[in-house]
Amino acid sequence: MNLLAETTDALGGTLLIVLILALVVAGSFLLMAMRFIRLWFQAFVTGTPISLFNIIGMSMRKIPPRVIVNARINLFKAGIKAVTVSDLETHYLAGGVISKVVGAMIAADKANIPLTWRQATAIDLAGRDILDAVRTSVNPKVIDCPQKADGEWITDVAKNGIQLRCRARVTVRTNIQQLVGGATEETIVARVGEGIINAIGGADTHTVVLQAPHLISQRVLEKGLDAQTAFEILSIDIADIDVGDNIGARLQADQAQTDMRIAQAKAEERRALAVAIKQENEAKVVLAEAEIPMAIAEAFRSGNLGIMDHYKLKNVQADTLMRRALATADEGEHGL
Repeated sequence: MNLLAETTDALGGTLLIVLILALVVAGSFLLMAMRFIRLWFQAFVTGTPISLFNIIGMSMRKIPPRVIVNARINLFKAGIKAVTVSDLETHYLAGGVISKVVGAMIAADKANIPLTWRQATAIDLAGRDILDAVRTSVNPKVIDCPQKADGEWITDVAKNGIQLRCRARVTVRTNIQQLVGGATEETIVARVGEGIINAIGGADTHTVVLQAPHLISQRVLEKGLDAQTAFEILSIDIADIDVGDNIGARLQADQAQTDMRIAQAKAEERRALAVAIKQENEAKVVLAEAEIPMAIAEAFRSGNLGIMDHYKLKNVQADTLMRRALATADEGEHGL
């Protein structure tokens, strides 16, 4: 009897321990499941079909259940029922931002903007702010051109040589279809600046541009500057326009200075050539004069020149030297 009693007491103690452990495990599981049950109940009361086991599976897959459940509820209540829980989980695991994609989908649906889940997730994974893109598509934004500090202008010269400086404001909205792979705001600013420069440079006079600045906007818009960009240009407005320097007159003055220097250089070249020719002729004269004594001597020997002829020649030479000396002195007195 004592042995039976001891065996019964041992079995009773073991069962008690097992029962306590079972209650502890069950309690722990119940506590863990309570938060999943709350999420499931939240989805249930909002009419969003999400199973409890699916919510528990999210936690096991390292996916925050609350993020997925809230996103699914928001989409379902907004009438976007084609997006499944699996789609949300896939985008989260791919590194996407669920809240922005869901917000963009709802905003696009309310604004009647065609945007599919595939497009939205692709834009988000590409690094673009899809929610801001949809908002810009609904409420167009204004881009300053140029996008620089105060004092910067878009400048060019009209055909009459007058410089014009202007600033523009470009109103754009997002082109959802080209948001992935489309050029950014910097491209829009560069193209608009190029178009304005082309329009000013093509004007006959600066007064034409000053009288009708809208002609610049029309000419720029006709070029289709928003092609292959993430935006659609709605309008281009000239915010400010000013007259700059007279570039044409400055260029003409510089050209005149250049022409004058060229003319001076050519004149100096001709003067130097004339001096060289004069010196060459003088050398020839000196060379010819050096042969005169030999010619006189030869004339004496041949009898063609007498002593009286020689004296007459000497008198003529002396008279010539005197006249030359008097002429040189007279030039010096008159400063010639």
